[in-house]
Amino acid sequence: MTEPAPFQADHAEALVSPSPNHGERKEARTPDMILLHYTGMETAEAALTWLRNPASEVSSHYFVHEDGRIEQLVPESRRAWHAGRSLWKGDADINSASIGIEIANSGHPGGLPAFPGAQIDAVIALCRDCAARWRIAPERVLGHSDVAPGRKVDPGEAFPWERLHAAGVGHLVPSQPVSGGRFLQRGDEGQPVEALQAMLALYGYGIEVTGEYCAFTEGVVAAFQRHFRRERVDGIADASTIATLHRLLSALPAYAG
Repeated sequence: MTEPAPFQADHAEALVSPSPNHGERKEARTPDMILLHYTGMETAEAALTWLRNPASEVSSHYFVHEDGRIEQLVPESRRAWHAGRSLWKGDADINSASIGIEIANSGHPGGLPAFPGAQIDAVIALCRDCAARWRIAPERVLGHSDVAPGRKVDPGEAFPWERLHAAGVGHLVPSQPVSGGRFLQRGDEGQPVEALQAMLALYGYGIEVTGEYCAFTEGVVAAFQRHFRRERVDGIADASTIATLHRLLSALPAYAG
């Protein structure tokens, strides 16, 4: 197997470990999104080997080890293959729009282990650097589960989005505490479901406004909870979920004030 060509790291703290799995960003796009993943594999070494194997046809721009070491696999100017079938704000080519960051963590298969502090510090520094260089808006720092609800669940509900937000990375609001009250769930129909779907779509989720709380709607709600209301991830739109979604939309720059 021919070794992929070396390149100059875009992030000063990254060690270059080239992957052959990349291509041109379509329509000469530049990245305007950062997409975070967990590896979901037993070891970092196995995940890194897979991302650099041409047979896998997957890759990411960066790989962050548990101890905070960063490896760059694909130049930021190139289209890494990390998002798969995804959608955000009507855009189906998330790979051309994004910088993909794989974070070594066994995730749900491994029982959702905590992300070490040094690793999260490195993710924050990397995201801040990428966002500054490419002028990526905070609300465009997302999880894989956001753009592929029902299909992907990473980086998972154990990922500390609050730490990132406190350091200026990502868009977040304090979640409404989980309590009782009215809720929407699979099988419900009507205007309240339409309103929920419309709000989710307005934020960016790839969901149609049908008025039917179907299995896919449940998956989108679970994806929203996994990122923005992590206390309970069950796909049921309770009062806490809906209030948190309202707050999130109100906090967007386009809707503030």
